[in-house]
Amino acid sequence: MKTNFRNASLFLGALVLSTMLSCSNDEESTLDSQDEVLSVIDQQPSAKEGDCGYVDGNWSSTASLYTSLPNSGSTRNSSLITSQNSAIASFWGRSAPTFRFVRDLSNPTSTFNAISYSNGKIYFGEEIFKWAYNRDSSNLINVMILAHEYGHQLQYAYGLPSRNESTARSAELEADGFAGYYLRRGYGKSTFASIATAYNAAYAIGDYSTSSPGHHGTPPQRKSAVRLGFLFADPQNSKLSASNFDYYFFYYYNGVLNGTYRMAQPEGIAPEFHTFMMAHMEELRKIASGEMSDEDYINLR
Repeated sequence: MKTNFRNASLFLGALVLSTMLSCSNDEESTLDSQDEVLSVIDQQPSAKEGDCGYVDGNWSSTASLYTSLPNSGSTRNSSLITSQNSAIASFWGRSAPTFRFVRDLSNPTSTFNAISYSNGKIYFGEEIFKWAYNRDSSNLINVMILAHEYGHQLQYAYGLPSRNESTARSAELEADGFAGYYLRRGYGKSTFASIATAYNAAYAIGDYSTSSPGHHGTPPQRKSAVRLGFLFADPQNSKLSASNFDYYFFYYYNGVLNGTYRMAQPEGIAPEFHTFMMAHMEELRKIASGEMSDEDYINLR
């Protein structure tokens, strides 16, 4: 959800540990709800203002900001995610947002979240980092989550998505698409099977609360959005700007969602690109509807 934040000075009366950062110097908005952890993941701030604790009103009052995580166990190689923050921004031709980890030793599960702020910050919870690392120790899922969050930075910067819905679905599915695009075109994963853990994670964090304002897309829809972004990144296609990505994404994904996936070539899209996409529209429809088996999905080229 896109929100504009106002700057406000905050006075800190005490020092924190040297590895810890102080309370943000920006007031952030407060999440409307944080109930089930899998539905909370990647909730973007609402317009409701909250008081700033060590972090801001979107996190527990006992949470704190860190520039890195302890280099042991499931937090190993957290430095890769920090470096990817700059790499993803550079891929899109932009400067890197402020990146911080959020830890909460008193209430660890409260950090099962990652948030992208419209004032140029991404906060990444320790628990979601551990969850992703335990699923794939190469940190591929964490890279995907970060690429998704950076997709929101692109949305803030360029006034995207161009399609608005009554829920958060359009913004979240597009961010999934941005992530799939980056994993292939920027992170160098040339086969769909090589990002299997990433798109299975996208499935795991989908939801069926289709009328909820925070609805992110059903599990099959999230998988299909990652696939669509991955297809756009095919080497035979020209690299897309964020705005062009948005145009292409909603033209083809609207066809998938509406069942009108055999569309005429639109103005502004190259014939070769359209022909390429038409060859994949039936598979996208089967993914989004849940018809495609996991075996067939993982074997997609």
